Amino acid sequence: MTSASGVTTSSSGRADANRRRIMEVALTELLRDPDASMDQIARAAGVVRRTVYGHFPNREALVAALVDSAAEAVIEAHAAGRSGIDDPAEALARAILAVWKIADRYRLLVALAQRSLSMEGIKQRLTPVRKDCVALLELGQESGVFHSPVPAAALAYVHEQTLFGLMEAVNEGALATEDAGRAAATTALLSAGVPADVVAELVERAVTE
Repeated sequence: MTSASGVTTSSSGRADANRRRIMEVALTELLRDPDASMDQIARAAGVVRRTVYGHFPNREALVAALVDSAAEAVIEAHAAGRSGIDDPAEALARAILAVWKIADRYRLLVALAQRSLSMEGIKQRLTPVRKDCVALLELGQESGVFHSPVPAAALAYVHEQTLFGLMEAVNEGALATEDAGRAAATTALLSAGVPADVVAELVERAVTE
């Protein structure tokens, strides 16, 4: 005989699994067809329409949940990319390259999200990354690795906007996706005041390793 708590735990587990499944399928469907409806997503996920609406009251809520998930992945990638690296310039390059691997997957989602979320809302979700970036830039400026006269807090916004700009460039066909990560890391280091020859060496090493 199953206890009430066991039933609750089992039901909760199924609900969580359904939610994850819906989000995974929704991301795939929306990247394939930005106008995919909730009905299309439900069919692709193999659930009834009511199940999708049970987790997400409307399409905007579903997109917002996907953006939240993407932001969490970016935060984790940024931390992992710079982990264990003492040199601020190398840490910055590797963090940005790690972020781009995640951002490239979600770049079409960001464009889609702008239909239902303000850009300010998307940037708000990335606040932890921006704060970490500011700390890294400040460390580099204090140690003499970064020579930009632009304050670290302002540079962090420059780097953030560079990523968004490169996403849009790839979406519009102005830049190949395989070149975008390198471009993002290079631009960030140059804007931080790292000499061009050092930048080229750092980025090449980070990319090949």
